[in-house]
Amino acid sequence: MNLLFTLAAFALTLGILIVVHEYGHYIVARRCGVRVLRFSIGFGKPLFTKKFSPEGTEWVLAAFPLGGYVKMLDEREGQVAAADLPFAFNSQSIYRRSAIVLAGPVANLLLAVVVYWFLFVYGVPGIKPILGEIPPATAAAAASFQRGEILVRIDDEPVATWQDTRWILLQHAVQKSVVEIEARNERGESALHRLDLGGLTADDLERDFLGKLGLTRFQPDLPARIGRVLPNSVAARAGLQAGDDILSANSVPLRYWEDLVRLVRQNPEVPLKLAIRRGDRHFQVELTPDAVKENGRAAVGKIGASPMMDPALFDKLVTEVRYPVHTAFVRAIAKTWDTSLFSLKMLGKMLTGQVSWKNVSGPITIADYAGQSAHLGWGPYISFLALISISLGVLNLLPIPLLDGGHLMYYIVEMIKGSPVSERTMEIGQQIGIAILLTLMVFAFYNDINRLITG
Repeated sequence: MNLLFTLAAFALTLGILIVVHEYGHYIVARRCGVRVLRFSIGFGKPLFTKKFSPEGTEWVLAAFPLGGYVKMLDEREGQVAAADLPFAFNSQSIYRRSAIVLAGPVANLLLAVVVYWFLFVYGVPGIKPILGEIPPATAAAAASFQRGEILVRIDDEPVATWQDTRWILLQHAVQKSVVEIEARNERGESALHRLDLGGLTADDLERDFLGKLGLTRFQPDLPARIGRVLPNSVAARAGLQAGDDILSANSVPLRYWEDLVRLVRQNPEVPLKLAIRRGDRHFQVELTPDAVKENGRAAVGKIGASPMMDPALFDKLVTEVRYPVHTAFVRAIAKTWDTSLFSLKMLGKMLTGQVSWKNVSGPITIADYAGQSAHLGWGPYISFLALISISLGVLNLLPIPLLDGGHLMYYIVEMIKGSPVSERTMEIGQQIGIAILLTLMVFAFYNDINRLITG
């Protein structure tokens, strides 16, 4: 069932992104007077075709869904009657051709703006950026951060959630800069901390780099009482239930939930004997934590249970960020712009070796994230959709032959030299483009498979 749900979420994500991208090309082509012969979602053998008029566009759903295309009337792809030449793509001015090519990536970026706008108006839930224990010998310890401080500002940017904190620090971490962070303690007193991000490596950025810095999320001292047991988990098979108090593990007394978590994580595939109190009953159960790899590192133990939390305490730890309609629109544009620029910076640092190529993801990872975000709810899912839409828009704007950006590159050369690039140049460009895209695909699939193997 989970696999089917993941595949359905992936198919929906691809469908939306492809339709939006190709519709951008389609609508601008029509506005420029170009005749569109076919609008295809997917490649290969058509599974469904529909024409609403004899001279109209053929709408196609094809067998291979990883992409799509808009086929326009064009002398380079077949003979065009003299009467139809004004409607051919190649007969248009260079500015109209550029607008048609540019419209696909722009449509993806506009989709992200609309999604973020909606989220910022409706409200985005998040965890407040309250600091937990600061491990010694970390950058956060050197910057004198204290447990219980809530982060307020990073340089000139306000932060309201842990998501904000991670995103802003990730952008600075790529530059290995020193950032000024304003924090407020439980008494409402403000303090400024200078956090050095220079010690992070390329590998750290693809893992929990906040933990490496020593910025841990605040965990309240919860009693060792079960609030939820996941179906088919180790805890469920052992007969544990919501409301059970765990008194000890292997005769080691447990006071807080974190004590249990620490013991379980340190003992993957090692039997544990738990003393349980359920109402007036006292009994023991024996279970063996599953071994689960985290970020490709050594396996940790997990039993599939979460703690019981007081709703009032939960409310103190979470927040909902929302803005007025106008402010939300401005922030949506800024969010899309910042994410696009960051994607380009990351790509540049991959090319120079400053950031690992392990950050390149393929369809397997995207499908996995689509499923995970959909499981969390519609909010995380459409936020993920916006992020992938930005990635698709930015990727297509790169000056690589075969992509939209490659066509724009040809048109810029045409503007400079006053005539189209030669057929031979375009053939060589296509070969280079194919080689680059195949290399990216190899990296992406390798990383996907590596993530599956290493967990």
